[in-house]
Amino acid sequence: MSARIAPLLAALPLLAPAGAAREPRFEAGLIFPPGYLHSHASCIVECPNRDLLACWYVGSGERRADDVAVVGARKRAGARAWSEPFPMADTPGFPDCNPCMVIGPDGVLRLFWVTIQANEWHTALLKCRTSRDYQRRSGAPRWSAEQVIHLKPGEEFTRRVREAVEQDLARLDRYPEAARPLLREYLERRARNAGDRYFNRLGWMPRAHPFVLDRQRLLLPLYSDGFDFSLMALSGDGGQTWDVSLPLVGEGPVQPSLVRRRDGALAAYFRDNGLPPKRLLYSESRDDGRTWTPPRDTEIPNPGAGVEVRGLRDGRWLLVNNDTERGRHSLAVSLSDDEGRTWRWTRHVERDEPGPLAGGYSYPSVIQARDGSIHLTYSHSLPAARAEKDAAGRPLRESIKHVRFDLEWVTQQRRDAR
Repeated sequence: MSARIAPLLAALPLLAPAGAAREPRFEAGLIFPPGYLHSHASCIVECPNRDLLACWYVGSGERRADDVAVVGARKRAGARAWSEPFPMADTPGFPDCNPCMVIGPDGVLRLFWVTIQANEWHTALLKCRTSRDYQRRSGAPRWSAEQVIHLKPGEEFTRRVREAVEQDLARLDRYPEAARPLLREYLERRARNAGDRYFNRLGWMPRAHPFVLDRQRLLLPLYSDGFDFSLMALSGDGGQTWDVSLPLVGEGPVQPSLVRRRDGALAAYFRDNGLPPKRLLYSESRDDGRTWTPPRDTEIPNPGAGVEVRGLRDGRWLLVNNDTERGRHSLAVSLSDDEGRTWRWTRHVERDEPGPLAGGYSYPSVIQARDGSIHLTYSHSLPAARAEKDAAGRPLRESIKHVRFDLEWVTQQRRDAR
């Protein structure tokens, strides 16, 4: 896989101007030139030596193509260009998808991803690789261990899901009469699957960054396309063993991203996989992620696309999302100084007019580096009409984009609170 795609993935320099840095600073560029292969779902981390490491999955499709692999690239501290991409995880004959990474207080790099067993998302098998030798001049980290993460939701999971289904069935009259039979079938299938040990132990996938609670405790946000809701995997021994939270059941709360409030509570923002109105969903936990309030709609638009939120060192929160109810043609960065009650500042890193010529900009991954700057990666897809073609006539559309900016760039433009 890697040998076949390597010629397509040569690095591009960032589009930063030469000379002294501007104030405020904003730089953007593709990690590799656009290709015809599907490139999606990136994650970025900063290494202790200030190198940047990014990963994503690439192949001729997603879960239905067996050539999909997780690849990565590094940008060494002070360098202008990213390295040529290298393999991070590739299970021969199976698609590897949805990677995310974290570097813990112990200095260990952990890569989480899923291998799709039967070309459907609900057959995802959760895996993890670890490395201490990842700050290299070139090439992939040297992995020291790999494990399958076995999850066992248990009887309380089944009970909570079935209780939620009963509540939803009792409220079916909220929906148009023509839609009720399909909704009833969907909810009853959810209840059956909640008690199926094969179904409820597979299909849990990562998306946003894992959350470090302390030196030994990790929280891995997970979701299931089979259930259309989320749960948290919890480890108290640095990722050796895992337990699960109670499920976060609602109208499509998936792909959670976590941030810590000043009062100690954890806050989660979710992609909306449910019915309109399409909004980011929100939940809170006051016991470090074991139990959560029912996910509820916020006022922030979401078209059914990934989101990430980060707590910054100055106490503010940074949110990156597609700020539409339909389409991924607009990618916004918002800043809150009151822990998400309002988002006073918003700037767009991408914004096209909706229509056939609009690009797709989605699945953000964002960090604050040690120097205070913000690094953002995301899937960058051009419409076929705007893309160049290779010698075989295939449109060269897809890449991963990297953006670096200062917080002053965001606060240059103020928007009224939502």
